[in-house]
Amino acid sequence: MPNQGFFSAFLSLAKPYWTSRERAKGLLLLASVIGLSLGLVWINVRLNSWNASFYNAIQEKKIHDFYRLLGTFTLLAFAFIGMGVYRLYLQQMLQIEWRTWLNDRYLANWLDNRAYYRMQLLDQGTDNPDQRIAEDLRLFVDTTLSLGLGLLSSVVTLISFVFILWVISGPLSFSINSIHIVIPGYMVWFALFYTLAGSLLTHKIGRPLIQLQFDQQRFEADFRFSLVRLRENSEGVALYRGEGEELANFRGRFRHVIRNWRGIMKKQKELGFFTISYSQIAIIFPFVVAAPRYFSGAIQLGGLMQIASAFGQVQGALSWFIDAYTQFATWKATVDRLTGFSESLRQVREETKAAGERRREEGGEAVGLEGVNILLPQGQSLFGPASLRLKPGEATLISGPSGAGKSTLFRAIAGIWPYWRGRISIPQGARLLFLPQRPYLPVGTLKHAVCYPGQPELTDDAAVREALNAAGLAQLIPRLANPAEENWAQILSGGEQQRLAFARALINRPDWLFLDEATSALPDSEQAELYRLLPAHLPQTTVISIGHRANLSEFHPRRLTWETDAAAPTAPYLAG
Repeated sequence: MPNQGFFSAFLSLAKPYWTSRERAKGLLLLASVIGLSLGLVWINVRLNSWNASFYNAIQEKKIHDFYRLLGTFTLLAFAFIGMGVYRLYLQQMLQIEWRTWLNDRYLANWLDNRAYYRMQLLDQGTDNPDQRIAEDLRLFVDTTLSLGLGLLSSVVTLISFVFILWVISGPLSFSINSIHIVIPGYMVWFALFYTLAGSLLTHKIGRPLIQLQFDQQRFEADFRFSLVRLRENSEGVALYRGEGEELANFRGRFRHVIRNWRGIMKKQKELGFFTISYSQIAIIFPFVVAAPRYFSGAIQLGGLMQIASAFGQVQGALSWFIDAYTQFATWKATVDRLTGFSESLRQVREETKAAGERRREEGGEAVGLEGVNILLPQGQSLFGPASLRLKPGEATLISGPSGAGKSTLFRAIAGIWPYWRGRISIPQGARLLFLPQRPYLPVGTLKHAVCYPGQPELTDDAAVREALNAAGLAQLIPRLANPAEENWAQILSGGEQQRLAFARALINRPDWLFLDEATSALPDSEQAELYRLLPAHLPQTTVISIGHRANLSEFHPRRLTWETDAAAPTAPYLAG
């Protein structure tokens, strides 16, 4: 059974929506669904009374009562159908409202302060956050409502029918060694004992399903992710002729899926043998127990059928846990996965807050580093401590050995690398743009790709054409008129993608432009062509570059390089 910690975790996931400002529609839908659920229980109570009258009419051959009761059944049946259909419909509407709210909240938290990037650095087992948002949130909402409303209906049904069963079953009298024993409402006690024994055995048999379901979701997500990675890196795999390696990887991940699924199958088979046997015995059990009173003449046929019906309702309500156990196992696994995801987001927020206190926007004009020591996630020092000032209007080239921490320094300045000590100051309100070696190109129109991260509808087409032409991509200009969405990362070559990134800089016009090997796919002559664009089109932009080519010095009057000292951490110093 779940412990208190689990219910605390569940409440932390469920409570925010029901206490938010957007809860009004959800509460109205929930009240409607609960009302319809209670209405269905009321109809079941009426049908239980109808059973006694109907079968008594048959036994006594009262044809007028027979047809009258058929009419009553017809009205109750239509009411039951209408309530059942609209309960499901409104429950699905509630699922949409709740899932939409959770989806927006988790997406915002995942993207806020670049948590999606920082979570990869934490490496604490938060696998496949995309699957947790897309799949686990759906399962959480659907299963929570299904289990919660099912439990509510079972409790109300139990309360309604226990009294009925107590009254109509009457007392059970018997003697043991001359001791006369009377058990009032004996069918209630039989139902309670039967269900309690079934629940305990169900939990004992099915408990391993919880961990198996948790693992199944993870293995399925890992398998899907590996397929997506092949699609995203299809050209590289094709050039390396890595199909055999990829196939082996796919088969390995799929083996995990199938092996775990076989474990689920085995446990569900064992649980199925028990629960199906339990359900089948429950059909005949009330007739066997109530038969002595019927054959003794204490009750009529209608009374026997009413007892059987009421026993079935009580036993069904008490058996809610048994019937829902497989679903409960999936639900608990989902809650555990979302709780882990939320905990990782919380840790990211704490790290972001700590890093934000050290990286500040100030009133000066320069980008300043004071005693900055760049660390690896494991805590080792990558370089530093270093202090320097990057002055506006003074283009600076950063060069040094591979792995020295140049790109990581850019990440710290950008505010996405949390592992550093010291202080970084950014000019107040300054617009920074970072162009990595492999630019990100969103799926969309060409204009969207050029204007990213800006809004394309706010940029004039003429400005986009001018930027593409200046960046040497005039051949793409006719495609601006095409409204179709394209995967530009697969359409454009590496050099064209880097040229497009320069066109993006011309459109966004940042105050500070950080280039991390942003021309590595281009020959020296084309690199020089792009660098000459920057002072001509962006005279107010300060360029900071990482690169190794000798001709880059021509465009950077200031140079920052690394001095390697075997006895101490590498430390940057200014040269030239």
